[in-house]
Amino acid sequence: MRSWDISALDLRPHSPEILSSTDDARAIVLEIPAGEALTDHQVHERAWVTVIEGEVEVSTTDGERVRGGTGLLVEFDPRERHALRARTKARILLLLTPWPGAGHPGGMTVEDKAHVRERAAEHRPPAGPPG
Repeated sequence: MRSWDISALDLRPHSPEILSSTDDARAIVLEIPAGEALTDHQVHERAWVTVIEGEVEVSTTDGERVRGGTGLLVEFDPRERHALRARTKARILLLLTPWPGAGHPGGMTVEDKAHVRERAAEHRPPAGPPG
């Protein structure tokens, strides 16, 4: 058994801490300063966000919106776009499953990653003259 007192962890803003990572799931805790946000984004996995401390506002690109404090639990489908704004300094627990989700770079082989880099390079604009 492993356990954590999430409210007692010494966290730094903008520095997520991975508590546990297995082939099935990943648990991450992070602190977001008041007024700051995780702007519109998505993850490859199903995500559950639990507010441990503070108050947040969560929204989706579909216009859904919820506000809540300690104890709020929000679930997102894989690839569901969303944003989270800290109304006060907030500490949240993020659970992702399965880990890594389909299409996540962490689940790709080295060969797959090389092909992704090659395809990205094909779309990169040519370098301009030295300036």
